[in-house]
Amino acid sequence: MSHLELGYNQLSGNIPTELGSLSNLERLLLNSNGLTGNIPAELGSLSNLERLYLYSNQVTGNIPAELGSLSNLQYLYLDHNLLSGNIPTELGSLNNLQYLFLYKNQLSGNIPAELGSLSNLEQLDLNNNQLTGNIPAELGSLSKLEELWLSYNLLSGNIPAELGSLSNLQFLFLKNNPQLDATTIPVEVQTLCAPSTVSCKFD
Repeated sequence: MSHLELGYNQLSGNIPTELGSLSNLERLLLNSNGLTGNIPAELGSLSNLERLYLYSNQVTGNIPAELGSLSNLQYLYLDHNLLSGNIPTELGSLNNLQYLFLYKNQLSGNIPAELGSLSNLEQLDLNNNQLTGNIPAELGSLSKLEELWLSYNLLSGNIPAELGSLSNLQFLFLKNNPQLDATTIPVEVQTLCAPSTVSCKFD
């Protein structure tokens, strides 16, 4: 079996740890159900997995660091859940990742600088969490990034000038971070946001 697609049903209960034994699985889609409990660390054994959709459930607990072993993963959608704790630094090892959606959870702690190593990332959405600390300057290395959503968190400090290097960016949303200094926007970022094709929100 290479695809297990059970989204948009009324499934409940925990995600079975036994799914980690499906070594040929390329797509695991369990989104839009009523699943609860933790994300099994055993899913980190799915070495062929390209898509993991767990969004729109009631999953709790931490994001397992073991997901950083999914070297073929391109899509990681964990949004619209009740996940808490830090974003694992190990996710920075997902070299093939294109979409990382973690918004509308209860994640806390800093945004890992290691996410700046995701050279194929096109969309990063961390909106509506409880993330703190500075925006990592390393995110300016994401040369393929088209959308960066960090609004509705507790981020602080200055907006990094390095974000001005994101030449493919179309959306930059940093608003509703009360402790983020949005009064002094680096010239590099202002230049990035100047074209009408780029949508930027800072406050």
